[in-house]
Amino acid sequence: MEVIRNADVEELSALCGGSCSCATCHVYVASAFHDRLPAMNEYENDLLETSEYRTQESRLSCQLLFDVTLDGLAVTIAPQE
Repeated sequence: MEVIRNADVEELSALCGGSCSCATCHVYVASAFHDRLPAMNEYENDLLETSEYRTQESRLSCQLLFDVTLDGLAVTIAPQE
């Protein structure tokens, strides 16, 4: 989430600032990266359950800590509700 915000991508609201409490940083992660991501915790899952735009590619970007294993990661910002 911070990488996206620091790139001045205005489409990502990230209203809670990364505390996993609002789902306004909902993104779709390219399938090639699914096996490199940390497992989804129950809070993230619960928040995504409330989104009408949830798909199998859905993640909250605030829960994805960017490191060298995610180099080249491609995401699409989900529509805002």
